[in-house]
Amino acid sequence: MSLINKMLQDLDARGGAGDGALRQQQLHAVSGQVRDRRPLVIAGSVALAAVVVGGGWFGWQYWQSHRAASLPVAVQVAAKPTVAAAPAAASQPAAVKVAVMPPEPKAKQEAAAPAPHKVADTPPAAAPLAASAAVAPSTVAAHDASSQAAAPRDTPGTASTPAERKPARQAAARSSDDAAGNTGTITHDISPKQMAENTYRRGLVALQEGRVNAALADFDRALEIDPRNEAARQTNISLLLEQKRNEDAVRQLRLALGIDPRQPGLAMVLARLQLEKGGPALETLMTTLPYAGNSAEYQAFLAGVLQREQRHTEAADHYREALRLMPQNGVWWMGLGISLQADMHLPEAREAYRRARAANGLSPELQAFIDRKIESLSR
Repeated sequence: MSLINKMLQDLDARGGAGDGALRQQQLHAVSGQVRDRRPLVIAGSVALAAVVVGGGWFGWQYWQSHRAASLPVAVQVAAKPTVAAAPAAASQPAAVKVAVMPPEPKAKQEAAAPAPHKVADTPPAAAPLAASAAVAPSTVAAHDASSQAAAPRDTPGTASTPAERKPARQAAARSSDDAAGNTGTITHDISPKQMAENTYRRGLVALQEGRVNAALADFDRALEIDPRNEAARQTNISLLLEQKRNEDAVRQLRLALGIDPRQPGLAMVLARLQLEKGGPALETLMTTLPYAGNSAEYQAFLAGVLQREQRHTEAADHYREALRLMPQNGVWWMGLGISLQADMHLPEAREAYRRARAANGLSPELQAFIDRKIESLSR
């Protein structure tokens, strides 16, 4: 455009419309040619710029793809952001960092390769994980797996010394021991009393099934565990007596009274068995007498044993005590009459026989015996 303007100015300066002047038709022709070239120049410039820009972009993409494929990529997973992390990454609980490292010579990579990583040698960066594993033993397995996959390897700049790794190894060992102690079967402490009760109940089941020997073995075992299990003791003695195993029954009774003499019922059973064998029945009864309380049966039984030992005065006293508690027992009145007659208390003996004759429940033989005694004392 500047060239055209200059030419027009030159023409105006020359002036004149002589032979050397340009006609109006020629001037318009020159102006039309100039206007036709301008769009072509502009379009060509735009096309050239597009080709340059497109070629540069495709070349840059090609170069970047080949360069990224030829370089190793290291992925580091960190449990928490470090102090040197960017401000945007500091707000995230976990960060995945991708670092593009230039290739190193093979010899240098082999020299700088760290030793095989061990879970116990926890680096300083994984110390919080080791501490949390010590607090929560249930997460030890997950921590070990994540330590192997995500814990950074020791590098020359961040390698920890053996002295620094020792506390981490100790913490990991303690957490493993805690986890091993908290796993496995759950056990419950059973007291000897409960164990003896369970064994006694097992013996009852065996007895109901007709396995007498197994039941006796369970009862003996229950008494070995808890000698004060009265139910097991009484059931065992009753079963032994039914099986005619009197000696074993005597042994069990003596053991029971030796542990606790305050059992008048067992003392009476033992005294009966001792009377059959000529044993110390009177001694057994006298030992348990202070604990007999208001037992009329015990008093009458002791009176009968004393009467058998010809100790009629003591026998009469115990018969009176038994009759005070149960005055309608004809057999005890008869026993009192016998001891009073032996001590020559004849009027009192005759009255005792009459009271026995008036009571109910006597067999015909005993009634005949009492009648003879009354007749002899009436003379």
